[in-house]
Amino acid sequence: MGELRKPFLLLALLAVALVVGVELGASLLTGGGDASGALRAGAQDLGVDVGEVGRVDEPSGRGTGYLALIDVVALWTTGLFCLSLVLPDRVQGRVQGVATLVFSIVLILVSLLMLVLAFVELSIMVSLFLAAPFGTLAYLALWGFFPVGEASLLLGLVLLLKLVWVVLLLLAQPRFLQNKGLVLLALTTLLCTVLLEFLHNLVPVVVVSILDDVGALVFAVVAIVWGLVLLIGSIPAIVKAVRVTAALPTR
Repeated sequence: MGELRKPFLLLALLAVALVVGVELGASLLTGGGDASGALRAGAQDLGVDVGEVGRVDEPSGRGTGYLALIDVVALWTTGLFCLSLVLPDRVQGRVQGVATLVFSIVLILVSLLMLVLAFVELSIMVSLFLAAPFGTLAYLALWGFFPVGEASLLLGLVLLLKLVWVVLLLLAQPRFLQNKGLVLLALTTLLCTVLLEFLHNLVPVVVVSILDDVGALVFAVVAIVWGLVLLIGSIPAIVKAVRVTAALPTR
């Protein structure tokens, strides 16, 4: 691979770890605020009278958290690059194949579970929203106001950290551009982040929660695809490691 600049690679690992951390903490960083006033205004735009309402909490949404399903692949890949700094190539080859196989299986299973959860929630959202007037009122009380501004700031930070991750990887080793899988992964996570921001600003605020869940569904499917890619990619590494081990002389 040529000369690898270790400090930049380690900083890239830190950047993508921060991305995953921020996304996993999105539910704590957004939502929870009082949305009563905004809820009444949004309901009026839809022609629904909610009358006097008490405190209504903003939903945190699923979209940003589900981005972590994709970015954990970026974290894993960068971690494997860093692993090469401390392990010999022969040992790394054996460890990497098995570890990636286990990681991909766990990722696929978790993504499938979260896909089902998001689908069920989306079905409930749409059913309530279309069941006017009482179903719509129930929807508005639960998901009627999404913290678009807070989510936008969080996604902006996530996008910035991802760009920093890409730049640091290139500074660590420009030949990473020749790694088609890594380039495709970087493009995938950047596009998914931009897509979620687009969905949040596409419709009136009272229905943003629905599109946020749609984004979560898309990200879960993308994560499953990447899990399958890792799973298939780990098989040749495992086979090669087994052959090398079998060819070693026994004492």
